[in-house]
Amino acid sequence: MAQDRPAPPPPLALPTAQAVKAWPASEARQGAAVDAEHFYAVVNSRIGKYRKSDGAKVAEWVGDRIAIRHLNSCIVEGRELVCANSNFPEIPMASSVEIFDAANLKHLRSIPLGIRDGSLTVIERRQGRWWAIFANYDAPRSHLGRTHRDTKIVLLDDDWSEVGGYALPDSVLARLAPHSISGGSFGPDGLLYLTGHDAPEMYVVRIPRQGPLLEHVATIPVPFEGQAWAWDRSAVRMIYAIRRRAGEVVVVDVPDMAFPPEVSAPM
Repeated sequence: MAQDRPAPPPPLALPTAQAVKAWPASEARQGAAVDAEHFYAVVNSRIGKYRKSDGAKVAEWVGDRIAIRHLNSCIVEGRELVCANSNFPEIPMASSVEIFDAANLKHLRSIPLGIRDGSLTVIERRQGRWWAIFANYDAPRSHLGRTHRDTKIVLLDDDWSEVGGYALPDSVLARLAPHSISGGSFGPDGLLYLTGHDAPEMYVVRIPRQGPLLEHVATIPVPFEGQAWAWDRSAVRMIYAIRRRAGEVVVVDVPDMAFPPEVSAPM
């Protein structure tokens, strides 16, 4: 006889993340990236590079709007700015990874991922793998009957071949409709932090010890409306995000994860 699946423990409710500083940036419509000295604002086929110290713009890249249609998120990986691109909202959904010189924003190379089951919104390297998030949406942006529940995390090797993946828990999926995951990155604690398209909240998930389903361990209210962001690896629990309506990049202090005795810390 089939048994009901036990319900997972509810996610912790953490204090609100606090905005520390904000800088105007005309490209602050899709996402932000950051390194030790600069931050980057991203919108579709444009990237702006700004100094952290005074918010001054020091470089920009403007791409071919046909070839680079929808840059969504970027991360700084060594001396390179690595960005997730897709043809959203066109169908079938096709994606690529676009790589730039972080120093001068010169475009270096493109990795075409072709048609996939979703639009690439996040790409990040961790422990020898590329972690990619492929977003799906409800109608009228759906394709082949997919919905936001078909959003998935895929692991890719250095040849960009799929080698694994994870599914999102119901408690996160319920917060996304009709959109999807727009931002995500691993925190200094080894947990994966995710944001949707427009909700001012961040979902903290843990990689499971067994099985394909991510574990939703906490939700954090944040002072920005979703989309893509990045950890400042030169600071302690700081991220750079965007406020679309204000057209600005915001620096946010993210509260630390304090696990109660009944909740195990990440692996």
